[in-house]
Amino acid sequence: MPEIREGQSVALLQELHILTRDGKLNQDSRRKLKQVYHLYQFIEPLLKEIQAAEGKPSPGVSLVDHGAGKSYLGFIIYDLFFKNLDDGSHIYGIETRAELVAKSQELARKFGFGGMSFLPLSVAESTESRLLPEQIDIVTALHACNTATDDAIAFALKKKARYMVLVPCCQAEVATVLKKNKGKTLAKNALTEIWRHPIHTREFGSQITNVLRCLQLEAHGYQVNVTELVGWEHSMKNELIIASFKNLPRRRPTERLQEVLETLGLEEMGRRFFAEQLEKAES
Repeated sequence: MPEIREGQSVALLQELHILTRDGKLNQDSRRKLKQVYHLYQFIEPLLKEIQAAEGKPSPGVSLVDHGAGKSYLGFIIYDLFFKNLDDGSHIYGIETRAELVAKSQELARKFGFGGMSFLPLSVAESTESRLLPEQIDIVTALHACNTATDDAIAFALKKKARYMVLVPCCQAEVATVLKKNKGKTLAKNALTEIWRHPIHTREFGSQITNVLRCLQLEAHGYQVNVTELVGWEHSMKNELIIASFKNLPRRRPTERLQEVLETLGLEEMGRRFFAEQLEKAES
């Protein structure tokens, strides 16, 4: 079947219900598989870069997948890249729904994927959990809803992740603050017209949320690239943010982050995007 990558276990895809028992793909499964494979194309080079890096504290690669759900992404990455490694490499799936965690644990045992763990935690809880290493190489969050993406970023920053691969989803928090403060800023700033109407508030809130996230990452020394996950015909929640730690200069993005918050009347969001901490660190 041309849609299946070389080396991919057909039996695994059947257990994940991406393939039917007779090896067929329906339209929804084809879309899902295409999306995960497309994301894997971005992740695979990062995994290889980590393997080739000198001076690593441990020889293996560690990846944490937040909001793992049924762990399609984690299982496919493990099957294509991790399963033949013998260097302590590990994938951790973080998911709040205990029944999904139990199913993923059972599936990992069935296929002998000893380098996979699944933890019934929220993203925020995982940041403090002793069940995870102090440092993580790659953090992924595929369609982590609303503030879960920000929690994944906070996790990655604390764990000094070299790479983050994020597909944000359902960004409502900033839109709520824009709506609340709309009356105060309408007379002061013509830019408020951009989000005066409710549908524009939602759309602009989603857009500006990801802009703030990118500035936040740059203010922590990351190089940020933003692209599409897949074609628009497959998903409207389509923005892919890839952050690579390069220890870049932090002052300019820190200043820009603060300026954007102040211009849009979002100063109260400073804590969410670490603007207050960054400002103190720069002073």
